[in-house]
Amino acid sequence: MAQQEDSVDAASRLTLRDRTRIIIFEAETPAGAAFDIALIIAILASVVAIMLDTVDVIHERYGAVLMVTEWVFTVLFTIEYLVRLWCIREPLRYARSFFGLIDLLCLLPTYIGFFFVGAQNLLVIRILRVLRIFRVLRMVRYVNEANFLLEALKASRRKITVFISTVFALVVIFGSLMYLIEGTENGFTSIPKSVYWAVITLTTVGYGDLTPVTPLGQAVSTLVMVLGYGIIAVPTGIITMEMTQAQQRRNTTRVCAACSAEGHARDARFCYRCGAELPRSQKLGEPGLIELPNARD
Repeated sequence: MAQQEDSVDAASRLTLRDRTRIIIFEAETPAGAAFDIALIIAILASVVAIMLDTVDVIHERYGAVLMVTEWVFTVLFTIEYLVRLWCIREPLRYARSFFGLIDLLCLLPTYIGFFFVGAQNLLVIRILRVLRIFRVLRMVRYVNEANFLLEALKASRRKITVFISTVFALVVIFGSLMYLIEGTENGFTSIPKSVYWAVITLTTVGYGDLTPVTPLGQAVSTLVMVLGYGIIAVPTGIITMEMTQAQQRRNTTRVCAACSAEGHARDARFCYRCGAELPRSQKLGEPGLIELPNARD
């Protein structure tokens, strides 16, 4: 009980900037979840308005209304973007992040529309911001899986590069071989086209637009197809191994106040990206986290 009262007292000492940051960037608090839900509804409504405005019949009758609606959304999103830059400690770092760039790209087309007709149709990019719905629905594990996959791909990039180089060498060899075996009379008119056949055969796609006719060519084709099934398992094993290593820690939606990086463990003290000290968190009886002031503030 005393610990809960201390947490509430500490939370009451948060500055307006800290409270705003928690609401906007955190999804594990009731206010943060409500903010994200309202934001997603506004995003979906603006996208629907943009799509309806491209229908000629609707544009002729409700074009003016849709234009006013779009400007209302643009002003709201502009205010939200500026508030995000204000409440974060390093606004330039957030502005260069993925979601920061998406937020900016959502605003620019409307203002560019003053000078270039039709640019406002690019605003459908706002649908990308619905990615935040994973945080609202507390589907953090899915976001973490995406992070794990990205980390696994980065960690295995050298192995994958060697694998792709090997596959490239194989398709060139098999393509050249099929060019010699089948010849131009059977559709293999050049080595690049034969390499194309080797690619679609090795990947087990098999469009059927180019097929070998001679017995030797069919035998080589069978070898390539069987080899393709074995090759598919190689990158899967590499990435799976790296993902297993990346899943050593479980993350939350805790956000670094300095660089806005997400996905910190509940017991993490420092940001994994910039090294800044994270605001301490304590779990209360109600859902969500109460952020305590940072020692640097």
